[in-house]
Amino acid sequence: MTVMWHPAPAKGRSQRDPAAGPGYAQIMPSLLRHIQACNNITLPAGRVRLYLSGHPAGWLEPALTDTLVALGARAVPGGLTLDDPAALPALGRGLAERGLYTWRNEAFDVRSDTGAVLGQIDRGALPLLGLRAQGVHLNGLVARPDGLHVWLGRRAADKLLDPGKLDHIVAGGIPAGLDPAQTLAKEAAEEAGLPESLVAGAEYHGAIAYTMVRHEGLRRDVLHCYDLLLPADFVPHPVDGEVAGFELWPIAAVLDGVRRTDDFKFNVNLVLIDMFLRQGLVAEPEAAALRAALAAGS
Repeated sequence: MTVMWHPAPAKGRSQRDPAAGPGYAQIMPSLLRHIQACNNITLPAGRVRLYLSGHPAGWLEPALTDTLVALGARAVPGGLTLDDPAALPALGRGLAERGLYTWRNEAFDVRSDTGAVLGQIDRGALPLLGLRAQGVHLNGLVARPDGLHVWLGRRAADKLLDPGKLDHIVAGGIPAGLDPAQTLAKEAAEEAGLPESLVAGAEYHGAIAYTMVRHEGLRRDVLHCYDLLLPADFVPHPVDGEVAGFELWPIAAVLDGVRRTDDFKFNVNLVLIDMFLRQGLVAEPEAAALRAALAAGS
């Protein structure tokens, strides 16, 4: 296990005074770039619709349509439909066997655009088919005499996505059949050894949505955001191997890291920015502009 304490940012920068210190005049653009990076496409952008039992659910690259028809979908005006969502697991397996995505062996709920659960498919197929995914992210906070600190996880080097990047103390996708609170408790125990009695104190602060093209496909993600004030003597420890170690940073150092680097997993930046706004680390009117940008994601 690796536990590191990160130094505080340079003198002259206050956690509660975002105008202090050099460079803070550029705080909004430097944070906004992460929000823009996670919303780098406006649909349809040449894609066609995937319907499930008549419900709009996904967005497809046209080059994929012939393969999907071979796996049981049929053409309809504007896209393809799968009349029986119960066929989704087999369709996902067929796509993986053709080398079109990496099989994850995790069943995730497939939802309509209105949020109704229509079926399940392997997690890895969601971005390939432009289907919505949901996840949970927890800001693990510690109040110390020298100010508020944040526990961060360092992603393991063998992670499929963004290995070695900084992450939350707890974060993970919501598997089929679970809700956000159940997933948070599950991931907290598996990733950081957080007991359920502590996790029960987490405060829910809403969801952030974004639509992003990445190498794995079209990500249409909804992130459920939580804050948890942890005891000063609690030290997280990796349990399932997805985290290489944990680092405790002053919140001002986290803000600087998000502003100045790309060291954090891409979507972690959005949840941290949302937390910075709650903590009053960004002055108005820049804070209002960042709130509006987060809310505009889809």
